[in-house]
Amino acid sequence: MAQNKETVHEVIDQPLREILSERYLSYALSTIMSRSLPDVRDGLKPVHRRLMYAMYQLKLNPNQSPKKSARVVGDVIGKFHPHGDTAVYDAMVRLAQDFAQRYPLVDGQGNFGNIDGDNAAAMRYTEARLTDVALMLLDGIEEDAVDFRPTYDGSESEPIVLPGGFPNLLANGSSGIAVGMATNIPPHNVAELCSAMELMLEKDPTIAEICEHVLGPDMPTGGTLVEKKEDIIAAYETGKGAFRIRAKWHKEELKQGQYQIIVTEIPYQVQKSKLIEKIAELVNARKLPMLDDVRDESAEDIRLVLVPKSRNVEPELLMEALYRNCDLETRFNMNLNVLEGGLVPRVMNIKEALQCWLDHQQEVLVRRSQFRLEKVLHRLEVLEGYLIVYLNIDEVIRIIRFEDEPKQKLMDTFKLTDVQAEAILNLRLRRLHKLEEMEIRTEHDALTKEKESLEKLIGSEARQWTKIKKQIAHIKELFGPDTALGARRTEVGNAPAPITVDLNEVMIEKEPVTIICSAKGWIKAMKGHGHAAAEFKYKDGDRGQFVIEAQTTDKLLVFATNGRFYTLGCDKLPSGRGFGEPVRLMVDIPNDADIAEMMIYGAGQKILVASSDGRGFIVPSDDVLAQTKSGKQILNVSGKIEATLCAYIAADHDHLAVIGKNRKMLVFPLAEIPEMSRGKGVILQKFKDGGLSDAKTFNLATGLDFKYGAGTTIVEDITPWIAKRATAGRLPPNGFPKNNRFGYRF
Repeated sequence: MAQNKETVHEVIDQPLREILSERYLSYALSTIMSRSLPDVRDGLKPVHRRLMYAMYQLKLNPNQSPKKSARVVGDVIGKFHPHGDTAVYDAMVRLAQDFAQRYPLVDGQGNFGNIDGDNAAAMRYTEARLTDVALMLLDGIEEDAVDFRPTYDGSESEPIVLPGGFPNLLANGSSGIAVGMATNIPPHNVAELCSAMELMLEKDPTIAEICEHVLGPDMPTGGTLVEKKEDIIAAYETGKGAFRIRAKWHKEELKQGQYQIIVTEIPYQVQKSKLIEKIAELVNARKLPMLDDVRDESAEDIRLVLVPKSRNVEPELLMEALYRNCDLETRFNMNLNVLEGGLVPRVMNIKEALQCWLDHQQEVLVRRSQFRLEKVLHRLEVLEGYLIVYLNIDEVIRIIRFEDEPKQKLMDTFKLTDVQAEAILNLRLRRLHKLEEMEIRTEHDALTKEKESLEKLIGSEARQWTKIKKQIAHIKELFGPDTALGARRTEVGNAPAPITVDLNEVMIEKEPVTIICSAKGWIKAMKGHGHAAAEFKYKDGDRGQFVIEAQTTDKLLVFATNGRFYTLGCDKLPSGRGFGEPVRLMVDIPNDADIAEMMIYGAGQKILVASSDGRGFIVPSDDVLAQTKSGKQILNVSGKIEATLCAYIAADHDHLAVIGKNRKMLVFPLAEIPEMSRGKGVILQKFKDGGLSDAKTFNLATGLDFKYGAGTTIVEDITPWIAKRATAGRLPPNGFPKNNRFGYRF
C-alpha cells in the first residue's frame, strides 16, 4: 500500500506590510521604467522603441514598400514586447497620426483614424513603414552607438535606448500615467529647439533667453497660444505649468450684412465630433443665446461653421462665450517628468531636457567614432597584408600550394599578423587580378587620414561639440520654416484681456435709424441713415425740429424747459411710415414745458446745461439717465422760463462763448463752471434785461466759428471777448447772425 507523501510548504516569516510593500514597489518600478515614462534621451517608451526597432529589422525604410501592420505587430509581440496585440497596434497607430504627432514616426497607409475620434481599421487592412524622422532616431544603431540587452526570452537582443539623432522628446511630446507619478509633455517646433541648443553650445543661457527661441508648444492641430510670456517662462523653468490654446477662426461675410464664423483649427487632443456635439447641446439648452447653429463642413481641412443668432452679435463676444463653455479653448498641463539615463524619474526644466539630449548625442558620437576607428584599423591591417602579397605574389602562391601549414609559413616568412594571414588565405583567386599597388596605396592613404581624424575627434571634446553643432544645424535646415513639417502651426498670440459679456445687451438688434421729431413734439424713427429732407413728412401746420442719426441700441435723451432729462430707447420709437407719436405719450413731460433739446446718450461724457435766465453748470452724462417716465430733475428752474439749453462738451474744448438777447457776447474758460449732478448752477453772463440766447463750447487754439449765410465764419483772435464769468460782455464780431445764435443746435 502506497504511503501518502506530505506536501512541503515554504513558510515566509515576514510581516504582511513588508511583503505588500516589496511587491507593490516592484510593480510600481516596472510601470515607471518599462511602460509609462519616456526616456529623456530618445523620448520613447519601451513599446515605441521596440516598434521602431522591429520595423527597422523588417527594412521598412521610407524608400521601401510598406508591410501589413499585422506583420509588424506580430514581430513586436513575438520578439520584444510580450503584451496584447491591440495595445501594440494602438501605439503604432498613434505614431502615424499627423494630428497626434507633430513629426510622425510611422508612415501609415490605409485608415489610421481621424481627428473626429474614429478608430483605425484593423491591423490586417493597414500597412506601415518608417518615416525619415524615425530613421534619424535609428541612425547608427548598428555601429555600437547604444547598449543592447537580451529580450524577455533571451533569444534575441534589443536596444536599451535608440541613438536618437532627433530631439524627439520635446518635438513630439509624450504623455503617460505611472504609479504615483505622471508625465505630459507638449510637442514643440524642432527648428526652435535647434536654435535653443545652438545658443546652449555657445554660452550658458537662462531659461528666459531660451524662451526667446522656443516660443512655446507647437501643436500638430495648430490653434493659437494665448498664454502670458512670463507664465510660459515660469513653466519651462520648473517643468510644470499650463498653456492655454484657442481655436483659430475668421469672420466670413455673407449677403445683406449677415456673417458666419469659420473655425479652421482646433486645440490639440480635442475630438472634432465631440466638440460639435457639445456646442449643439449648449445651443439646445439655450446656454449660448448668441449662437443659432453649428455645422461641420470639414473635408481634408477643418471647417466648422458657427451661425450667430443675429448679424448684430459681435463675433468676438460670441467666441468669448464659446471659449468659456466648450473645448474651443483648452489648457495643456505640462509635466516634464522623464527617465534620466533610463533609470531615475525626474521633473526637468527645458534646459535640462535639451542638455540631456546633447550629452546623449556626444556619447553616441564617441561610440560610433570608436566603432568606425576599429573598422578602419582592421582594414588598414588587411591592406598592409595585401600589399605584401602584391610584392611577393609568386612566393605566396607557392606557399599556399605546397606547404602543409601555409598560414604559419606566411606569418613566419613575411612577418604577417594573424588577421593578415587569414585575409590572404580567404582571398579568392578571381580577385588576384585586382591587387594593384596603386589602388591599395590610395585606399590605404584615405583610411590613414580618416584614422587620424577619428582619433582627434575621440580625443577632443571641443571637436565633438563642433560636430554635434553641425548635426543640429543640419536638422534645423531639414525642418526649417520653409519646409512642409517645419513651419510653425500654433500661432503665438497675446494673452486676451478679460471680457464681460452682457447677454441682454448683446442680443438687442443693432440697426441704423434716423430719428425725426417735429416742432410740436411728434417723434418717429426711419430705418437707415442718409435720408433726404424730402422724405420727412409732418402734419399740416407742423415742421421739423430735430433730425438725429442713431442705432437701435442707443438711448435718446430729451431735455425739456422744466430742467428735466427724459430717456427713451431708440428701439422703442414708432415706425417712420406715418407721422409718429407725441413724445408726451411716451414720457411725462408737463403741458407747461417744451422740448428744448434731444441728443444720443454717450457714456462718460460731460454735458453743459443752462437756462435762459443765464445760469448753468456741467453735469456728467451718466447722471442724466432717467429710469422712469417722469424723468430726472437736473437743472432747477424757478417758475416757467422761456428755454433751456444743453450740449456735449468735446474733449479738446476749453472755453465757453455765450451771447444774450441784448446782443452781448462773453467768452471765458470752462474751468470756471462747476461740475454738479443737480442744481441751479452759477451765473454765466450778467444781463440788465432779457436773458441767455445761445451758448457754444470751443477750443481757444482753433478759434470760435459760427454760421454766416451759407458758409461758416471762424474768429481766430477771440481775445477781445475773453473776460471773467458773470460779466456783461461786448458786441459780437461783425457779421454775427442777427438772431443771436451761433447756428449750431446743441
